[in-house]
Parts: sequence; C-alpha cells; structure tokens
Amino acid sequence: MGSISNVTGTAFVVAEFRAEENNQARPLYQDTVVGLFLSDESRQAALRVAASFPPARDLVRIRTKYLDDVLEGELLSDVRQVVILGAGLDTRAVRKPAAGVRYFEIDDAATLKLKQTRYEREGIDADVTFIPDNYVSDGLIRLLAQHGFDFNAATYFIWEGNTMYLPMESNRHILTELRQYVRRFRLSFDYMAEAVISHTTGDPGIRSLVESFAAMGAPWVSGIRDVQALASEVRLEVIENFKTADLYRRYWVDRPMMSPIFSYYSVCTLGF
Repeated sequence: MGSISNVTGTAFVVAEFRAEENNQARPLYQDTVVGLFLSDESRQAALRVAASFPPARDLVRIRTKYLDDVLEGELLSDVRQVVILGAGLDTRAVRKPAAGVRYFEIDDAATLKLKQTRYEREGIDADVTFIPDNYVSDGLIRLLAQHGFDFNAATYFIWEGNTMYLPMESNRHILTELRQYVRRFRLSFDYMAEAVISHTTGDPGIRSLVESFAAMGAPWVSGIRDVQALASEVRLEVIENFKTADLYRRYWVDRPMMSPIFSYYSVCTLGF
C-alpha cells in the first residue's frame, strides 16, 4: 500500500473510520466491503488521527450515513448513473447496486487498481467503470465522455471528502461544468466552514485536526461560508443543507456532542 501520506493516503484513514461503524451495537450503516482494503498500516494511521482529534471518527460516520441515505433515495427515482468523484475506497458500487444503474468512479490509478484487484480476488463483480485520472487537472467532462457517460441521463454525483482539499476556484469550476454539460443531475458533497481553514474557530481541537491532515501532506485549503451563495453563482439550487451537528442529534439522540467541529462541518445536496 505504501505510506499513509497525501490526499490519496487519507482515503485509508477515512476507510478505517468508516469500517468502525460495523462494530457498533446499533450501526448507522453497514460496510462489510471496506475491510478488503485495510491493513495494520492503515489502522495505525487512523489511530494517530483519532488520538489527535477523537471526533474525526464521527465526522466520517455521519457523512457516510447521510450520503448512503441520499443515494438510496436517488436510486428509487429515475437515476441511471452514479458518479463518485475522488472515489478513494468508496464501496457503494458494491453495497448499493441497482438494476439499470451504472456507477463511475474517478481517482488515481493506484487506488482504483487496488480496488479492482481486491474485488477480483474476492470474486466481487461490481458494475462500475473505473476512470484512473485526476478529474481536476485532466478535465471532468472530457474524462466522463471518454468512458461512456451519458450526459442526457439522470445522474447522481457523490463528491465526498474532496472540496476542502481543492482551491475554491476548482470547486466552482467543477460545479459550473456539471451545470453546463449534464442535463439532469443532483450532487451531494461535504464541506468545512471557512473558519476551520483560517484557524479562527478558537477551538484547539479543531486546529489539531486540521494540522494532522496537513502533517500527512493533505492540507485543507478551502472552506465555504455560504453554500446558498455558491449554488446561486453556478446556477444550482440547494436541495438540502445540514450542519453535521443537526445530523449528530438525529442519529445519536442520547450521545453528548464533545466538540464544536460539528457546527463547522456540513453536508448538502444541490440540483436543478
């Protein structure tokens, strides 16, 4: 697997946190596939992040639950394509198959090769098209066109754990291109508030979390102050937008919230 470093490496940390939910008494979701990609190295890396900032585990679990729920709703509609940008070790193509729905995953070649190899080893036949490229530098629309994407079919995009690593101009460009070229779609993504990126929350734990990812060579560079303004700028509608604090209270009614990070980290769905 190589060392846990840079944005690609953080996918293993996120996967470890996601896998931990399987062991809960009342799990928010089940991901019995993700264990195929984990190792002692990834566990140690996840333990280091969690030691620095324990709520990091819950951030991943909340967004996984939210995105799983939205995906399930979209699969019950007329969606025929699901595109996962910066897919990392996402397992939804295996966990959430649907008749007549084609999955696309875009990420670096090494990550997708690992997934393909492990799926083949386990005899898992996932209906997914792997696109081993950088959707920012290589052009998202061009990559989709080269791999048989239907720009007229109803599509759901999952953009999980990406926006904070990209400059805002790149995030804006991705949204603008999708609005211009894809006829019908919805897109869900997670994002940090600007105060997290600028270290102005006043909370030392949040600063520690940001610094732990920077230390892995995966600094967070972008936050969003007003998602409604961003959506309006790119001619999209905010379908829903939740602070993870609100979802925390919904998912874990009796569990105390131990950090203010959940008021600075949000998930949303846009469309038109």
